[in-house]
Amino acid sequence: MAAGSARPGRKGFLSCACFFTDNLFLPRYGLHVRYAGDPEQLRREYGPALRQRGCRTEEEFTAVIQEIEKEVKRRKELSYRSKERKAIISRNYRPKHPELYSLQESFLAPKFLETVKYCTSKEADLQGLLSRVETISDKRIYRLPVFAKEFCQAFIKELESFEHSEMPKGRPNSMNNYGVLLNELGMDEAFITPFREKYLQPLAALLYPDCGGGHLDSHKAFVVKYALKEDLDLSSHYDNAEVTLNVSLGKEFTDGNLYFAEFREDINPVPKYIEVEHVLFHGLLHRGGQMHGALPVTSGERWNLIIWMRSSIVRNQLCPMCNRTPELVEADGFGEGFTSNFDDSQPETVDLCSLI
Repeated sequence: MAAGSARPGRKGFLSCACFFTDNLFLPRYGLHVRYAGDPEQLRREYGPALRQRGCRTEEEFTAVIQEIEKEVKRRKELSYRSKERKAIISRNYRPKHPELYSLQESFLAPKFLETVKYCTSKEADLQGLLSRVETISDKRIYRLPVFAKEFCQAFIKELESFEHSEMPKGRPNSMNNYGVLLNELGMDEAFITPFREKYLQPLAALLYPDCGGGHLDSHKAFVVKYALKEDLDLSSHYDNAEVTLNVSLGKEFTDGNLYFAEFREDINPVPKYIEVEHVLFHGLLHRGGQMHGALPVTSGERWNLIIWMRSSIVRNQLCPMCNRTPELVEADGFGEGFTSNFDDSQPETVDLCSLI
């Protein structure tokens, strides 16, 4: 489908067709691949990498093709299945803590509120903000307290209540198997959207103006869970986002640190990794294109809230997942954050993160 010819979802948001062909993850081999429906294309482009990772027989290669085709089928059915799950949850699930579904300032850490208040003041600038947050490295990764302890504890209890219910559950993303999609749980409209618009965008506008930080108009929010006998770690990847917030909610766990490498466009034959510990109730802000992953937890359970924030005026120029002009296709809700028409009130140009 040609760009601009798709029917839009909510507020005109769309997806890129590469969602069905690119960044298909093979957990056994720790490899993302592109698959256009031709096994020989996969063999030509990824044969050496697959063999290096242990895929050496024809039977193993056939199993890879089957795994990829299963994932493509899942993605093609994702919109319908998600709407179906959300409707069932809305009709049948009774929240343990219904008060959590609408954002309240009491949920937020006092220092977070003070920092956001500064960002919305007339005298706000980058240097002033940097004096109020922790700078992790020169990779433009920042940490600050986000939620109150009491909120995080109640939120995890709510998530566990949903986890133990008989409600249908979707995977948070293509790499995580355990967690909760917050839009399906019904937390988008009254919690995540105002949280992004009122609190996160003022921070991102100062920290990441070149990434569309002042024009974050959509998101995908989910919670991931790591535990023994479930997901232990996360392979290196970059997010389908311009800016990401990653908040450590709890519970008690050991290890499982995050690690960060270069920005996805930076070519370095020997990546320079930094390891970052989780701090409970604190969030990490980073560019979506920053390569990162998570080391294995060795005990306990780790729950993290992830919000992928997207700027249509950035991604309309170049899809961050395929590095091509987006081929727009119909989507529901926020889709992948693309829009078919540029708003005349938006800036004419925005420097892409990959250019810095």
